[in-house]
Amino acid sequence: MSIGNVLIILFMLATLGVLIAGVVLMGAGGEANKRYANKLMMMRVSLQGMAVLLLVFLYASSK
Repeated sequence: MSIGNVLIILFMLATLGVLIAGVVLMGAGGEANKRYANKLMMMRVSLQGMAVLLLVFLYASSK
């Protein structure tokens, strides 16, 4: 398994972890949801973006 594949898997797992944390926090509601919901969403979108950019880079470099 190449380093690129490992990085893709790590980014995907990190994205999944942040997504699950956001859903659990949203379900709990309250002050913590108001405080951290936007930060978790921004982190999730950033991780997804990095994963997609890495996929594009790996695809382009394999040609």
